[in-house]
Amino acid sequence: MNKIALLKQYLEEKKCVKVIAGIDNFDTEKVKKIVTAADQGGASAVDVAAREDIISVTKQLTDLPVFVSSIKPEELKMAADCGADVLEIGNFDALYNKGLRISAEEVLALTKETMDLVGNNVMISVTVPGHIDIAEQIKLAQDLEEMGVDLIQTEGAAVANVQNTGARGLLEKANVSIANTIELVRNVSIPVMTASGISSTTAPLAIAAGASAIGVGSAVNKLNSTFEMTIAVRSIVESIESKKEILV
Repeated sequence: MNKIALLKQYLEEKKCVKVIAGIDNFDTEKVKKIVTAADQGGASAVDVAAREDIISVTKQLTDLPVFVSSIKPEELKMAADCGADVLEIGNFDALYNKGLRISAEEVLALTKETMDLVGNNVMISVTVPGHIDIAEQIKLAQDLEEMGVDLIQTEGAAVANVQNTGARGLLEKANVSIANTIELVRNVSIPVMTASGISSTTAPLAIAAGASAIGVGSAVNKLNSTFEMTIAVRSIVESIESKKEILV
């Protein structure tokens, strides 16, 4: 089974874990650590920034499907040409860190331009901005499905109101993205990936909410060593694979 077929199987079985290095992470050595940890920790895919050297080193280090994230269609076309397995329009953290926001109309325009450039030869994933009204998120997700997008990703940490530490803080951080997941899963038939603020504590809640996949960024990429990152990835993978009953 090739890597894309295996990725689709993991999505269908609702046990896909994508480790996100960061849309603006161009630190090659740090990316190497994250990719190695994803590979050794049992992740299903990795997500890296849209730069040729980053994509190249990632593909040298792992046979996992490689998502490449950008909000620039020409960068995503380059990524496809460099062998990216999935193009991700999103992971908008770099924008949010600059105090910017992206609209549903802009997401649709970027998606259309990207799909026009790359054709039907590569999977397309699109992040639905977590800051827009939920009714608008639903309409955007439906429009993306109609366009032929393969996967949508939720987010919410940028607008989450985190007031506590420990488990309560982790739940607060993931709350918006998981709530968005519930709404989108009810309204589209394509797979939904829950990302943004997800940890081993909250990943099972996202799966219980209907997500087909988990996208994990800061819970892994903020750590320092490959060993620590690998343990974090393994913890998240095992939290999803466990058969514990979770009530939401």
